[in-house]
Amino acid sequence: MPTLQDIVGAIESFARPGLQEPWDNTGWQLAPTSPATTECTGVLVCLDVTPQSVDEAAAEGCNLIISHHPLIFKGLKSITGATPAERAVIGALSAGIAVYSSHTALDSASQGVSHELGKCLGLTGMSVLSPGANPDEGLGVTGTFDPPLSPAELIDRVKEVYGSPMVRVTRGREGATIGRVALCSGSGGEFIPLAIRSGADAYITSDVRYHDFLDYGRDILIVDTGHFESEKCTKSIFSRIISEKFPNFAVRMSQSEQNPVAYV
Repeated sequence: MPTLQDIVGAIESFARPGLQEPWDNTGWQLAPTSPATTECTGVLVCLDVTPQSVDEAAAEGCNLIISHHPLIFKGLKSITGATPAERAVIGALSAGIAVYSSHTALDSASQGVSHELGKCLGLTGMSVLSPGANPDEGLGVTGTFDPPLSPAELIDRVKEVYGSPMVRVTRGREGATIGRVALCSGSGGEFIPLAIRSGADAYITSDVRYHDFLDYGRDILIVDTGHFESEKCTKSIFSRIISEKFPNFAVRMSQSEQNPVAYV
């Protein structure tokens, strides 16, 4: 049976922690004193660590949670159970569950979250939108549709692939077809100017501000999918990494978590 460190080592081989943004907290959130010698009884993968996902892991016999969003992000000054994060920490510690998060490290990995979304959409010839020191690593991707899509076709495909019941969009350039696309998982509004400079006809991301729609909406078709929708595929990525390394090991995707945003 693999140890906790064996499982985390597989994740870090795919998405090395050094890729994370300076403000991030990728890495161990809760761990025993010896993760390298503690057997892993099962893994629950999720987007967010909540009291519900901790209960789910305990019920499934999992002593490790792998999440995309860090459980401990801005730091905890006390652990009294006053907030969901504090209750999740208390629950995990009480149940003997370790927690590891890979956030912007997974985003920037060479086959990370944006690449996964691009492949699911059917983009070809993908390259990194905002590369780091290594041109194959960084945030966002660009790619092409051949043949191009109409704006309506792109929007329908995004809604289907992302599982978004609705999206926020701009008008884009009058009469433009969508051949080249840029996208970024999570909150990627800051890269809209870069997407325009890359020659993209459309940019897909989430959490776009009103003034970004106002300032750039006639230069490029902006499609805002919602944050949860743009990152829930991380569960599939984590599951695939672990299952390929440990084929006979139980990996469970969280069934308890739901999008905190409702569409009415």
